[in-house]
Amino acid sequence: MVILTELQRCSMKRGEPSRRTTISAALHKSGLFGREARRKPLLCKKHMTARLEDSQTMRNKILWSDETKIELFGLNAKRYVWRKPGTAHHLANTIPTVKHGGGSIMLWGCSSAGGTGRLVRIEGKMNAAMYKDILNENMLQSALDLRLGRRFIFQQDNDPKHTAKIKKEWLQHNSVNVLEWP
Repeated sequence: MVILTELQRCSMKRGEPSRRTTISAALHKSGLFGREARRKPLLCKKHMTARLEDSQTMRNKILWSDETKIELFGLNAKRYVWRKPGTAHHLANTIPTVKHGGGSIMLWGCSSAGGTGRLVRIEGKMNAAMYKDILNENMLQSALDLRLGRRFIFQQDNDPKHTAKIKKEWLQHNSVNVLEWP
C-alpha cells in the first residue's frame, strides 16, 4: 500500500522534490486513484482453500435468475462523454435516437454453472402474480434440465415482485431454497 505522502518523502530523499499534485496527476495518468483500503478478515491459507472449495461446491447448486430489457435501438440508460465546452452537439458527443425509442422487449432467464435454462418473453408490465407464473412454468423445469437435483438453491435479486407474499408462498410450497441476497 503506497501513501501519497510517502511518495513525496521519497522524492525529497532522492533530491528531486515533487508536489503532491504532480505526483497525484502522474498516478492518475497511470490509472491509479486514491481509494479507501478495504477491510477483510485475516485468513490463513488453509481457511482460504476451504472457503474456495465450499464456494465452488455451492456455485454448482445455484440457479441464477434475472430479468432484462433489450432495446431495439440503443440503450435505455444515461451515457456520459468527455467533451469541451461548446461541443455538446458534435456528432462524437451525441447519441442517435428514433421516435418512440424503437421498441423493446423484456425477458426473464436463468442459468447455472452447468449451462443456461429457459428464456421467457415477458408480455406487459410484470407483477408478483406474473412472476410466480413464470417461475411455475419455467424455473423448476430449468433446474431439472440443468441437472441441479432436488436441493438446488434459487437466486434472485430483491425486486419487490421477488419478495411478494404470493411468490414466497409458492417457493415454500415447492420446497425451493432461496439464496439470501443483501
